[in-house]
Amino acid sequence: MSCPNERATLLRNIGWTYEGVGWTAPAVSGTPVYRLYNKYVPGGDHHYTTSKKERDACVAVGWIDEGVGWYSDDAKGTPLYRQYNLYATTGTHNYTTDKDENDYLVSLGWKPEGISWYGVK
Repeated sequence: MSCPNERATLLRNIGWTYEGVGWTAPAVSGTPVYRLYNKYVPGGDHHYTTSKKERDACVAVGWIDEGVGWYSDDAKGTPLYRQYNLYATTGTHNYTTDKDENDYLVSLGWKPEGISWYGVK
């Protein structure tokens, strides 16, 4: 899913750096990726999961369910690895298709959370 307006706003108003396309999601599949937002931390924080149980647990403690952000590739083409930074208050999770990046962050103390979803090959 491409969000050019959201991307432009983040670049212009907040000073984010555009790093390019991270992966390509299928238009639809049987596995939605849920988008959640935590407005209670400085700068806000987004979290993404395919787990309804994880989504519901986050909502129960105050996260906002923003619905389906995109879909995971049911053919399991390109894995998206998720890491968690226990010491961050925002940007607590990183998502990458690069196994070397995953392993590097884990070597720095990020907690590996495995494959979160899949992009298409």
